[in-house]
Amino acid sequence: MLNDLYHMLDPVAFTLGPLSVRWYGLAYVVGFFFAALVISRTAKRWGVRVTSDDLSTILICVVVGVIFGARLGYVLFYGDGYYLTHPFEILAFSQGGMSFHGGLIGALLSGIVAAKICGIPYTTLADLGCIAAPIGLFCGRCANFINGELWGAPTDLPWAVVFGGAAGSVPRHPSQLYEALLEGVLLFIILFALSRKTPPRSRGTFLGVFMLLYGVFRFLVEFVRLPDEQLGYLLGTNWLTMGQVLSLPLIIAGICMLIWVSRTHLPQQGHPEAKDEAEDVQGSPEA
Repeated sequence: MLNDLYHMLDPVAFTLGPLSVRWYGLAYVVGFFFAALVISRTAKRWGVRVTSDDLSTILICVVVGVIFGARLGYVLFYGDGYYLTHPFEILAFSQGGMSFHGGLIGALLSGIVAAKICGIPYTTLADLGCIAAPIGLFCGRCANFINGELWGAPTDLPWAVVFGGAAGSVPRHPSQLYEALLEGVLLFIILFALSRKTPPRSRGTFLGVFMLLYGVFRFLVEFVRLPDEQLGYLLGTNWLTMGQVLSLPLIIAGICMLIWVSRTHLPQQGHPEAKDEAEDVQGSPEA
């Protein structure tokens, strides 16, 4: 069933004259739209004031950070020296090649700028963003599946997919869908459930949980996802991939963040003009 479904899918969602709109591009749009919605609703539930101007600033900063960070991350982590001899292709987004780990670094750095402009504590802003991020990850991994890229190793499992093209006619793990379910659906459910507590959990909690669980999920999926062809497996092994190497520091950072949270217990805060209001809400009994 999955084989038939895949072969009916076109990476191009629709065309308008000479313009072709691809599912991958739509995944970014949908992901950022729902991220804004989740951030707004969660902040309101926490009693943390994030104005419409704040939200616009946050989105602009994060969009720029994610896109450029993801591209530069791919160039640095997966380029294997190619872009040293082809520097004009570094920003050739149309050729594909985006790294989640680079996008995360870009989002965290651009979040510093957004937090400074909005006057919102960085860790509160990061927590809100991390609750919303799995939605974008889900959309992106589904787009990877539609594009027939980042496929898995050969398998005889009943849900194996024949991707064709460079992947050949061998049935393979639909590793994109594994990631969509783990990094997208499951991670969102966990973070959203944690966010329901009132008063909200201490600043940095969601950033720590996100980094820890994403790192674990990605590390595990890499065992059935084939590495990028230009890199292959690392250090002479037949299992260690760049994705796993990049996920290890993410796991460590998540653990360190949660340890810091357990020692600081800083309350979530929003726009400084609503500090007193937020403190009143956060001091209310747990729902």
